[in-house]
Amino acid sequence: MNLQTAPDVPATGRLAIVHDYLIQMGGAEQVVASLHKALPQAPIFTSVVDRQQLLPDLRAASIQDSWMRALPGVSRHFKRYFPLYPSAFRSLGRIDCDVALISSSGFAKWARFAPRATTISYCHTPARFIWMPDQYLEHEPIHPMLKAAAKLMLKPLRQRDYAIAQKIDHFIANSAYIQARIKRFYGRDSTVIHPPVNLDEFSPTQDHGGYYLIASRLVGYKRIDIAVKAFSQNGRRLIVVGDGPDRARLQAMAGPSVEFKGWLPRAEMLAYLQNCYAFVFPGLEDFGITPVEAQACGKPVLAFGQGGVLETVVPGLSGMFFEAQSADSLNGRLQDFEAQQWSADAIAGHAAQFGEARFIEQITQYVNEVLAQRGSAV
Repeated sequence: MNLQTAPDVPATGRLAIVHDYLIQMGGAEQVVASLHKALPQAPIFTSVVDRQQLLPDLRAASIQDSWMRALPGVSRHFKRYFPLYPSAFRSLGRIDCDVALISSSGFAKWARFAPRATTISYCHTPARFIWMPDQYLEHEPIHPMLKAAAKLMLKPLRQRDYAIAQKIDHFIANSAYIQARIKRFYGRDSTVIHPPVNLDEFSPTQDHGGYYLIASRLVGYKRIDIAVKAFSQNGRRLIVVGDGPDRARLQAMAGPSVEFKGWLPRAEMLAYLQNCYAFVFPGLEDFGITPVEAQACGKPVLAFGQGGVLETVVPGLSGMFFEAQSADSLNGRLQDFEAQQWSADAIAGHAAQFGEARFIEQITQYVNEVLAQRGSAV
């Protein structure tokens, strides 16, 4: 495999979008799709893309990836290849643009840019596996020897990641929670622009099917195990939509009141969301788009009270928080949660502030301000 640096890659126009990888279509990829809507003339550069999984809004976009596309099983095992991502981004060559908008929680900002380029990092988080390895790896189903080997690589990666962060011209944080993390790890100031939620997909309803819902990738750090244990104990019905490497472990601990639906097409997942009594969010997330989607349906959110969810859920209006990441803490909040009278219209009204139109307006304004400093605008 030839890992030599490629020639400079011209970007059509003045703008370029760079993203870690387009494999799993989660919240970060929704950000990229909205960036493409805001800046349709900007080509997208990434390490690897799975075109079968692309969001509809990205299918016609100009996307260039790297040699990583040829790696066996990369779409399923992309995390195992993490030492290769820096080389993959270097192999893209020097991206020739005036402004690069970098969507990243990993290595996208390690790409090389033309000397004249102004770089803007839309930071979902400083890379968890580099800066918070214990938190990131604790609940991952990885062999202990692999975890130990990964940690040995972290010191030089951390030093390099910090050095590259100092070369970024502007940082945007996806939440105040991440803004503080950017300051802590990189010593950099940032502007908060919350990620987009496509509110057009949802309509609030007071009706429900009497079940609680989780919709998530089933990976360890999402802490779905907390909810599975809690609802197996309390006997209330919990539906889990999603798939991932933690599914077998979660199903093994689940009682009869917990149902696993696996991965579902978007329309089917939305039907479950529209018909649930409430949405459960036990993880510690940087922002958390699915709780906002649930609120757009008029559904209250029962969430672990840390992270970005503190910026999207209003206690007593659109949800409640439990204090510790444990089944006992979650169950201890249920009585108050179920005694609350929830208004679907009030909940959806609160969610309206997180729409995609707002995101596109704020991003476009931000980029225009940067371009104005260069004497041009989109």
